[in-house]
Parts: sequence; C-alpha cells; structure tokens
Amino acid sequence: MKPDVLQLKALSPQLEAGLEAAYTVHRPYRAADPEALIGEVASKIRAVVTGGDLGVPTELWDRLPALETVAVHGVGLDKVDLDLAAARGIAVTTTPGVLTQDVAELAIGLWLSLSRRLVSADRYVREGRWPKGERLPLAWRASGRKVGILGLGQIGKAIAAMATPFAASIAYHSRRPVEGVPYAYHASPLALAKAVDVLFLVTPGDAGTPPLIDAAVLKALGEDGLLINVARGSVVDEAALVAALADGTIAGAGLDVFEDEPNVPQALLAMENVVLQPHRGSATVEARSAMAALVLENLEKHFTTTHSSSRP
Repeated sequence: MKPDVLQLKALSPQLEAGLEAAYTVHRPYRAADPEALIGEVASKIRAVVTGGDLGVPTELWDRLPALETVAVHGVGLDKVDLDLAAARGIAVTTTPGVLTQDVAELAIGLWLSLSRRLVSADRYVREGRWPKGERLPLAWRASGRKVGILGLGQIGKAIAAMATPFAASIAYHSRRPVEGVPYAYHASPLALAKAVDVLFLVTPGDAGTPPLIDAAVLKALGEDGLLINVARGSVVDEAALVAALADGTIAGAGLDVFEDEPNVPQALLAMENVVLQPHRGSATVEARSAMAALVLENLEKHFTTTHSSSRP
C-alpha cells in the first residue's frame, strides 16, 4: 500500500504529480471542511509535505501519531518545531542548494531595482507622466557602495559573489566567523549596519526570538542606507522598519518577505522608496523543478530506508 501523505499547501504541478504517483495524498486546503478531512486521515499519516513559509502548525503535531517525516519544499525551518520533531524521532528534510542562485539573484535584483528606482520609473512611463514633464526623483548609483550581508551561508555567499563587481567592499555578520572568506567580519548586526550602505538579510528567521533588525540597527544603517530582506519577515521589526522608511531614517528597502504573509502593511504599499515582492525568491522554473525533484527524493529515501530496515 502507498504511504499516506498530508500535503498542507498547493505546490508545483511536477511535485504534485510525483506525490500522486507514489503516495496516497490528502490535501486539506482543497477540502470543503479541512478540519474534518484531517480528522479522518490523521491516524495513518506518515509524512507531511509543506512549504517553508507554512511549516507545520503547532496544533497539528499531536494529531498525527504515525508521523515519520516532514518534507519541506524550501529551506526555511523557523515554522517547524525541530526540538519536538527530534524528541519524537521525526525526520525533517529541506531542499538546500537548488535554490541558492535564484534567491541570490532576486536579492541583487531588489538592490538594483531599488537603487535605480526601476519600479517607480516603470509606473512613471506607464501612467503617461513622462510626456507631461512631471519630475521623477533621481536614483542612486548602485556601484561603489559598501555591502553588508547578515548570514553568510550558501545564499549569503552567492549574494557576495554577485555583488563583488558592484561593491566598494563586502562585510558580514554570522553567529561565528566563516573560515576561508575574504570579507570583513562584524560582531553584531548593529556593528555591521554601522559599517555598510546596503544591508542584505539572509539569516534564518526565528519567531521565538526578538528581531535582529530593530530601530537601533536601522538608525545605524543611516539615511542613505538600503535594506534588502530575502530571509524571513521575523528577522525585522516591521513596525520599526515602516517608521524608519517614513521618517527618512533609512533611504529605502527591497522586501520579499513580511511579518504576516500574505498581509503587507498598508503603509508599505503606499511608499515610493520600497520595492515589494510576494515571497518569490525561489520562483523560477529551474529552481522549482529541482526543489520538486529533491522533495520526492527525500521522501523516497525515507520510505525506502524505513521499509528496508523493517524487513526480517
């Protein structure tokens, strides 16, 4: 019999087709009564497939007594209770590596779009304001700026490599210095913000701890500073960011993630000094195809190993 899998959100057609072929898939988000569906199948669910933005809701863990593995379509684990999973012997997998370049590209794209005011200039043309001679504010030069990266993992290193032709210098902060990199290390987010003009956020989010980027860090980044967040909304004090953008504490922000997705503060929607994206760092044909294949591979390895180890 096919193992029973609980899929918590819509995913790519490639992944869903692969799941259908190998498993008995239950999708509560498609059901008229999601809670009733989960109640009917909970006792036989052996795997959960979810996204990094959703994770596994806290209330769901105790309802799945047969759960063996959680397959995350993405790299974010801030919404998966890893301590609980470890205590229950539940394997948790992600899709690292295959989306690194894509997220880094979007981060660089946000920086360039924000610096050169590409989005607002596009609106200026589309709305017919150019022939009317309306004034369009000047942009900022992207090259020659001091770049900081908060979180020098795979994606952070890819951003650093892509930024190198533009940047005057590159610095970073991680929990500890990273060996073998040529970039300056700063001991805290505050110290890093003081030293740079453009601050990229690529560090894992943790909803249980205070935001790493608060009003003090934003003030340190300064009135010419740009903030680019492709990490998690929980990394930033969103209210402090809105205030800093509104009063000129920083010059602008490029944001792919938010505190309460998909809800974006109305104040941000009205600002010209921000570029907004709907959490789509990995949203390329290439990355999503590779992510789907890796989710299926992770599940196959789990069930193959489990089945083999249970044989007499």
